[in-house]
Amino acid sequence: MLLTIHPDDPETRKIKQVIEVLQSGGIIIYPTDTVYGIGCDITNHQAVEKVCQLRRLDPQRAMLSLICKDISQVAEYAWQLDNELFRLMKKNLPGPFTFILKSSNTVPKLFKNRKRTVGVRVPANNIALAIVEALGRPILSASLKNEDNVEDFDEYFTDPIDIHEKFQHQVDLVIDGGDGGITPSTLLDCTKREFELIRQGAGELDW
Repeated sequence: MLLTIHPDDPETRKIKQVIEVLQSGGIIIYPTDTVYGIGCDITNHQAVEKVCQLRRLDPQRAMLSLICKDISQVAEYAWQLDNELFRLMKKNLPGPFTFILKSSNTVPKLFKNRKRTVGVRVPANNIALAIVEALGRPILSASLKNEDNVEDFDEYFTDPIDIHEKFQHQVDLVIDGGDGGITPSTLLDCTKREFELIRQGAGELDW
């Protein structure tokens, strides 16, 4: 199913439709402030496994990420946010950044890779934030890469119509929130004393 949602003012009834899909164990493709993502309710292990299969990821090895509504929700899933990290996140979120943190015991077991880390995002995208707000907990975030990428084609899918055409038989819902970007989020490892920039993507961190 393809569902068009207003990117600036998401319609409540349409967000409810998305929540119904998530609560029933469905897989969705949704817009963020960078590239389109594929995800599900993080508490549904079968759905998480399906997302990992679609993205060819090993859930025990991959660094899976969460879309959170705000820093307070991030704190529920991270081991500890010290003052320095909290200030950095407050300066930059919502925004196109993924922070790698030590995961807390709240993170579902399937999310616990061997390093016990989790990526967290608070994207500057009203649709993604409305979904998480209505669901009451984070959703899984995995970038929707073009695995069939060949020369002269973007690494990420940008047109929701094309996305629906390709994935309509593999996922339960594709959200059309406008064209997506081609640059992923900036990735910052905050699990050590010295923060490490793993990937420079969209956005410039305000230190």
